[in-house]
Amino acid sequence: MRALHEKYAPTGEDLALVLTHCEIVARIAVRLAERAGPGVDAGLVEIGALLHDIGVYRLAGDPYIRHGVLGHEILRAEGLPEELCRFASCHTGVGLTRHDIESQCLPIPPGDYLAVSAEERLVMYADKFHSKSTPPRFLDTDAYAGQVARFGADKVAAFHELTAEFGRPELAGLVAEYGHAHQQGATLRV
Repeated sequence: MRALHEKYAPTGEDLALVLTHCEIVARIAVRLAERAGPGVDAGLVEIGALLHDIGVYRLAGDPYIRHGVLGHEILRAEGLPEELCRFASCHTGVGLTRHDIESQCLPIPPGDYLAVSAEERLVMYADKFHSKSTPPRFLDTDAYAGQVARFGADKVAAFHELTAEFGRPELAGLVAEYGHAHQQGATLRV
């Protein structure tokens, strides 16, 4: 997976930011997958998490919301199966519907970009606990719920459903290991 990141990253700084984020998301997602039970393919979760943000490298001034569809295009061009391409296009927020895209005039092709399989939902969910912001930071469930609230009560409800399905991840070890800030609720802590 690193080779694909290296191939598409325009700079070493971009590579470090995005690859580190994808590795963190993979670690969170695999831990959650292991708790979810034998019906979840932890190997697929790990690969999907490592690839989910590859489209960020292709933004070049495009709105950030496009990174998922751009990632899908990259992975498809690389000959990867649709099952893996979907991790890129179906992880944004808690899912984007055709209605979301049309009502918000989002600059992506109209359609439903929804995580369907348990593996897709796990990667989408795990992605919410780490941000590539400057500086990068971890978020707990309350902090992310607060952020997604601006998109409507239905998005908060969808996030709470994911929390009920997969549980709250343990972030303390990752926070200590990476040294990124940890946002809890509405308060930012280091």
